[in-house]
Amino acid sequence: MTKADPVAEIDELQTELCVLESHLQRLLHRIRQNDAKLYRFHTLETELLALNSLRELVEHVLDDTRADFELDFVTLTLVDRKGELRQFLQEDGLSPDSLPELILTQDDRTLQLWFGRVHRPYLGTCKSKHELVFPYEETPASIALLPLVRRGELLGSLNLGSVETTRFTYGMATDFLDRLRAVLSVCLENTLNFEMLRRTSLIDTLTGVNNRRFFEQRLSEEIGRAQRTGEPLTCLFLDIDHFKRINDSYGHQTGDLVLAEVAHEIKAMLRNNDVLARYGGEEFVALLSGADLPRGIEVAERIRSRIEKLRIVDHNHRSISVTLSIGVSEYDPKLVSPMSETDQQRFLELADQALYVAKRGGRNRVESGGTFSREPAVVQKAG
Repeated sequence: MTKADPVAEIDELQTELCVLESHLQRLLHRIRQNDAKLYRFHTLETELLALNSLRELVEHVLDDTRADFELDFVTLTLVDRKGELRQFLQEDGLSPDSLPELILTQDDRTLQLWFGRVHRPYLGTCKSKHELVFPYEETPASIALLPLVRRGELLGSLNLGSVETTRFTYGMATDFLDRLRAVLSVCLENTLNFEMLRRTSLIDTLTGVNNRRFFEQRLSEEIGRAQRTGEPLTCLFLDIDHFKRINDSYGHQTGDLVLAEVAHEIKAMLRNNDVLARYGGEEFVALLSGADLPRGIEVAERIRSRIEKLRIVDHNHRSISVTLSIGVSEYDPKLVSPMSETDQQRFLELADQALYVAKRGGRNRVESGGTFSREPAVVQKAG
């Protein structure tokens, strides 16, 4: 029997120990990575669940997912069959067209082809350019397309991409990805329900514009914004002339049609960040951010002229013409700041008083209530 060499045995044991130590270090490193990933995911999940608006959800998903998971590409595709999501975002000051990472589609058939009836995630290579998920000149080497589904309905997809071909491969474990898409699906459904509820309670159902409750909430926000930026804020009070005569002559159904058409035309003349609301009856109110008094009068005159030329055809094919009387006032934060609730109401009253001057002056005209100050105001004739 050959006697074993103690030195060789020790060397062999040391080699095995080094190999085991190396494996252990790699295992510990992987555990630390997973712990860090789990912590980042938990933080992202908590933040997503706390959001209430679609804009916040979109911005957090696009920014945080890319940073937290060190991805080269992150986009979000949402199914927007009726254009409501676009409207929600625009009303919150985010233009979808300015955000290439957000893709809105009215048709979900292409997404359905990728995910199938069971809505299974797709992981693998990106062999061709897909405008619906990665609208860039450069395409990722590997991708993970995660369907966002609630109650059997496909809401969209979260699209992850990497320049590494091995980052996302067919058959890889998807525990984190499945959890992410499940959480995001719930958040998206909840956010859309909240947005619908919020707008239902703050939208005038007849005209489709905001109601007085919404306006009163936004007034202090717009004044606060004016004070932060130092830019002026202009208020327009708009009233349909002889509206009672329209109801008496043509009926209330036609009167409702006139209200809806006039509201639509006024809204079309304003910017997305302007505030328009039905204040009551046939009266509307608008806030023009960043607009001084001359600019406000100019916008009011354009609206007045457009409504004067408008011809509304009612259900009995009768053509109806209407006119508007408009009062304008300005808030300049350089002159008065801060603004109390009483000051805010007096700012509105300036435009309201100017509106009644326009009414008494013959209607179908624009009058200026001037710039708000804490001194008694005198209504001035516009132009």
